[in-house]
Amino acid sequence: MHLSRSLPCLALLLTFLDGCSRQDAPRSSSKTTLPEPCAVALVPHAGVERIDLNISRLQNEVRQGTNSTHGLERLGWLFVAKARVSNDPGYYKLAEQCALCLESKHSGSSEAFLLRGHVLHNMHRFGEAEKLARGLVATRGAPFDYGLLGDVVMEQGRIGEAAHAYQKMIDLKPNLQSYSRAAHLRWLKGDLPGAIELMQRAAGAASPRDTESAAWAYSRLALYELQAGNRRKALQDCEAALGYQKDYAAAFLARGRVLLADGKSGAAIKSLEEAARLNPLPDYQWTLAEALEAGGQKQEARAVEAELISRGGASDPRTLALFLSTRGTDVETALSLAEQELETRSDIFTLDALAWSLLAAGKTEEAYAVMKRSLAEGTRDARLFYHASIISAKAGQKKEARHWLSNATAIRQMLLPSERAQLSQLEQSFETH
Repeated sequence: MHLSRSLPCLALLLTFLDGCSRQDAPRSSSKTTLPEPCAVALVPHAGVERIDLNISRLQNEVRQGTNSTHGLERLGWLFVAKARVSNDPGYYKLAEQCALCLESKHSGSSEAFLLRGHVLHNMHRFGEAEKLARGLVATRGAPFDYGLLGDVVMEQGRIGEAAHAYQKMIDLKPNLQSYSRAAHLRWLKGDLPGAIELMQRAAGAASPRDTESAAWAYSRLALYELQAGNRRKALQDCEAALGYQKDYAAAFLARGRVLLADGKSGAAIKSLEEAARLNPLPDYQWTLAEALEAGGQKQEARAVEAELISRGGASDPRTLALFLSTRGTDVETALSLAEQELETRSDIFTLDALAWSLLAAGKTEEAYAVMKRSLAEGTRDARLFYHASIISAKAGQKKEARHWLSNATAIRQMLLPSERAQLSQLEQSFETH
């Protein structure tokens, strides 16, 4: 995560840990004594937004012993919400401390396990999160227990198991969270109309008390509508998302992608700059760099790409691997990043990143084999198809290459400008041979 955004929370947490260890540890010992999770969770919080004031209020209530068990749980989920709206991963660590504090007070607490499992999922510690989720499903079986289980097994590439878990969740509690999960599953299985229908239900179930979830649902719906060719509707969904959460990075990114697909690079740049400012992850920066390049601002595009490369390995190694492979630079690093990511995250998009990196490294046969695995679920994604067409062509599988080229061309609006240009070159090469 971008240092300037994650520093306030992380720096406060590390300073507290360091200060307590210096104060509490015996001078003659090299060991340090870390503070109790409860103490970390209750480090005074600063901020003037509504969520910040609620965090401070709950911290005070817990300190004073007012309904501390329920207060700790709510505090943890507020830290999760703060992490999502601020794009600062330090708040996930604070949420984890709330869970550990709650568990120290109430051993075996299901509420603590669910909170911690959610944090572990967001920190990409999927195996650890799965153990907690399976325990919750076995002992309690609440809707969000199944939701957590579905989330973590999906990230590990087990879509069938995820489908079962999500169905249980939606049967128990049909709401925004269950509808949106089911919509994503439909999209992964290649059912775009079904994904749109379910995400519309999710957005329709949005509550003004959970503006971030509402904004996320509309942002995701915008991308589904863009893929379906409904660009006006996609822009309306972006505006709806921003109506719930005025500074919502995912909505600015979606709007920028719609505008970029329409060739409106100037307007796209403005939206994408705001998106990357709010959430400077590689995916956001890559899209911004493409818009800047399309708008003739080459120097600015190179500056954004340089930051992407310098920070991407820590914040999103999978996207950095894709970027480096696409640019054909530092392919050894790209392959290493993709291989490392696959150790914990074996979903179709990690497989795609590995296949693309293998191709860049000149390992065409291996790339072709991994590519086949990435397409096995029937996901209709423009980048998957674009990569498959290039890899198949390099592997000498011309018929397959034409097939995937046709699929990519049908939804080429979902590709970045440079990807669309390479797709056109491939089309021309097929026409001349």
